[in-house]
Amino acid sequence: MKSIECLGSSGIQRIVQFRIKPGADLLQAISEAIDAEGVKAGVFVSGLGALQKAIFRNLKVFPEKFPVTPEDRLYLEIAAPLELVSLTGWIAPKAEGGAEIHAHFAASMVRKDTVVTLGGHLTEGTICGIKVVVAILVVDEGSVCARLDQGSKAFDIFFGKSSPGTVKI
Repeated sequence: MKSIECLGSSGIQRIVQFRIKPGADLLQAISEAIDAEGVKAGVFVSGLGALQKAIFRNLKVFPEKFPVTPEDRLYLEIAAPLELVSLTGWIAPKAEGGAEIHAHFAASMVRKDTVVTLGGHLTEGTICGIKVVVAILVVDEGSVCARLDQGSKAFDIFFGKSSPGTVKI
C-alpha cells in the first residue's frame, strides 16, 4: 500500500450514549463520560444538540517545522445559539495511562437570515446548551494507541497488533 501509514482493525464492544447538562463544557463532559464508563478506545458516531458557545480551532498555515504552535492556528469563539450538527473523532489509550480524545465538530448558526456552518477541532470552552447527546462506539483497545508522532511532534493515533500499537506499512 502506497498511501496508508498504519492500519488496524478492532472488535466492537458496545455503544455508550450520554446527555450533557446545559452549561457544561462539551470536551470535559466527554472526558467525564469515558472515565465513568471505562472507555479507553472508541470512535464518535454521533453528537447533536444546541450549544451556547463554541470555540473552533483550525490550522491557519502549515508550519515549516513541527510541532504546530498556537501562532499557526486560529481560535474562533462564537457566543451565540448554535446547533451541533456533527461530532467526529477518536479515543485511544495512552501508554502512560488514561485516554486521548481527538474530536472535531461542526455547528450551524443563523447569520443575517441564513444558516452558516462552521467546523474545527473541539477544544475546552465549547459550552452545551440544550439536548446535547453524544454516542461513542467503544472498540477493543488492543490494536490502537495514542502516542507522540515523531513527524508532527503531536499526539496521534496508531493502529496495529504490535505494542505499542503501531504497524508501519
